[in-house]
Amino acid sequence: MAFLRHLFAFLAACWLALAGLPAAAQLAQGPAHIRATLLAERPARPGETVTLAVLMQPDKGWHGYWTNPGDAGLPISLEWTLPSGVSAGPLAFPVPQTLLVQGLMNHVYEHDYAVLVPLTVPKDAKPGSALPISAKANWLACTEAICVPESATLQGTVTVGSGAADARFDSWRAALPAPLDRQGTFTASPTGWRIAMPFPASAAIGEPHFFIAGEGIADYAKPQAFSRVGDTLVIELARAAFPAPEAPLAISGVLSLGTGGKGEALGGITFTARPGPVPAGGTPLGKGAAPAPFSATTLVLAILGALAGGLILNVMPCVFPILSLKAMALARSGSDHAKAEGVAYTAGVMLACMGLGAAMLALRAAGTQVGWAFQLQDPGVVALLLLLAVAITANFAGLYELPGLSIESGSGTAKSGWVGAFGTGLLAAFVATPCTGPFMAAAVGAALVLPAWAAMAVFAALGFGLALPFLLLGFVPALRRLLPRPGAWMERFRRAMAVPMGLTVLALCWLAWRLGGPVYAAGAIALAVLVVVLLIAIGRSQRQGLGSARWAMPGGILLAALALAATPRLATAGPGEVEAGLLDAKPFSEAALAEARAQGKPVFAYFTADWCLSCKVNENVAIERETTRDAFRKAGVVVLVGDWTRRDPKITSFLSQQGAAGVPLYLWYPAKAPAPQKLPQVLSADFMAGLPAKG
Repeated sequence: MAFLRHLFAFLAACWLALAGLPAAAQLAQGPAHIRATLLAERPARPGETVTLAVLMQPDKGWHGYWTNPGDAGLPISLEWTLPSGVSAGPLAFPVPQTLLVQGLMNHVYEHDYAVLVPLTVPKDAKPGSALPISAKANWLACTEAICVPESATLQGTVTVGSGAADARFDSWRAALPAPLDRQGTFTASPTGWRIAMPFPASAAIGEPHFFIAGEGIADYAKPQAFSRVGDTLVIELARAAFPAPEAPLAISGVLSLGTGGKGEALGGITFTARPGPVPAGGTPLGKGAAPAPFSATTLVLAILGALAGGLILNVMPCVFPILSLKAMALARSGSDHAKAEGVAYTAGVMLACMGLGAAMLALRAAGTQVGWAFQLQDPGVVALLLLLAVAITANFAGLYELPGLSIESGSGTAKSGWVGAFGTGLLAAFVATPCTGPFMAAAVGAALVLPAWAAMAVFAALGFGLALPFLLLGFVPALRRLLPRPGAWMERFRRAMAVPMGLTVLALCWLAWRLGGPVYAAGAIALAVLVVVLLIAIGRSQRQGLGSARWAMPGGILLAALALAATPRLATAGPGEVEAGLLDAKPFSEAALAEARAQGKPVFAYFTADWCLSCKVNENVAIERETTRDAFRKAGVVVLVGDWTRRDPKITSFLSQQGAAGVPLYLWYPAKAPAPQKLPQVLSADFMAGLPAKG
């Protein structure tokens, strides 16, 4: 087939030259019908890998080709000219389209597309220098009638250092097929091949097509058949007209999932299948077949898990001080006020959880690789959270009075009480999201494959669980009577609660430094100092009986706007540095995982973030321990760590493949096992030390 494809391209060019010589000369001398541009995502530190993009922009009616172009065509090829020590990796193509022309099946792109290439900068590269990158590119540009060989010398530079990333790379990376870490199986049939691919029964699929990577295996133009057997998708391909002389040892390719009910692209999955059993029967998928109905049991379990996770979040250090002071204030309220505040607080919590969930689902539907707690990967949001935490700490310390968090709020009007409770609910839910990992991973992971309405029910259950204790206090007088009697101790308790909130402020300062670098952290801390000055002035006005100063509200809005809009400009882009630690961990990448697996070594891969409290607890208590280090060294375990502090579409995509919407995630790959074991999200030192012995 490779010979036939090259022959076709040669004949197409000859046909053009002979049948339309004037036109051919005009095309060859005129502008290219597919314009190619070489771009770098961002600057790169010494020893770091940065992504390059070859942006291909076809004219209307023209198309380029996938790595296996099908029955005809040629993909882009690159001949690199790179500085010493710089190396380029393999080309990564987005999910292609099918184009059937006179019985020939083509795997093409009829729109703008980007081919991504990893580029590694040498460790001895001088910061501030510019590395010249050049590539001789050749490709075939075609319409349904003619083909024209085109070429260009693409040039660009990669600056050694740090800087902002090109936002377009997120969408280009999202267009790549997601790798499936589990292998499929295939077997020969009388007419071709049957391939079994792991695929959840609840996952959406539109009009699928399997783009096979190997040649001489399948007939590209023959119809493909798909059927579901539980959590397995069975693909049936016709045998190639001119088959390869030997049966394949593996069949790999990209499964395009087609489009959803609203016309949105569902993306694709790349996987490899090896000889093995393929289940018979199943439910056929016809053209435009709807996704298989999700299990009601899955939805119920996800809702119950979210409810339980929300309840546990109430004891987290970011939430407990807020909840406890609201409870004290509620104890002083009358029955009517208590009910109103309970409902308002619940509404605020549920609205925040559902809003964050809806934003995550919308961004994922638009092709952006995000997960739960995605807002904490945004420097502007972290700066705003820092200001909020400073404001709450100042309130607890008695610098000023905030009606929503005041223990005297029960004496106010019903309107001020429920407005403050609603705002407190919004705040509590927003700051609680980093702590949801160990309690919500399964529930939020299930939400990613559920219909939108069912996913929103899961997020609503999370909010209801978080708000339930306060709601019960509002509606059950007997529970309120169990609270300590009001007295002078309440003011001392409020001052004491300033300590955990102050520690939260310090943690957010550290996170700001890790997320955006020292300049960004300094800018956020400077705004926090201005907030303290503003709140001291407000408190002075309140103690003089003047209420809040007129400029308090616009001043607060201005500082919040600066936190959201200005401080992100100070942040340095790119992934944070991964500390090797006791386990000598290396940064996670699918290439590093594949390399370790190919060497037959056991692998422990864990995914963490600096804003994830439970992640840090597990690392200090169980992972970064001498007993774990000694056991892992003895067994030759390779440790890979995926740092999700900053937004990383590759890690997000991998998490999604594992059914996880966030961190922490712990995977154990035994040396000879085909699939990983998903470990508990609460670890112990003894469990980790004994892990290699379990195989």
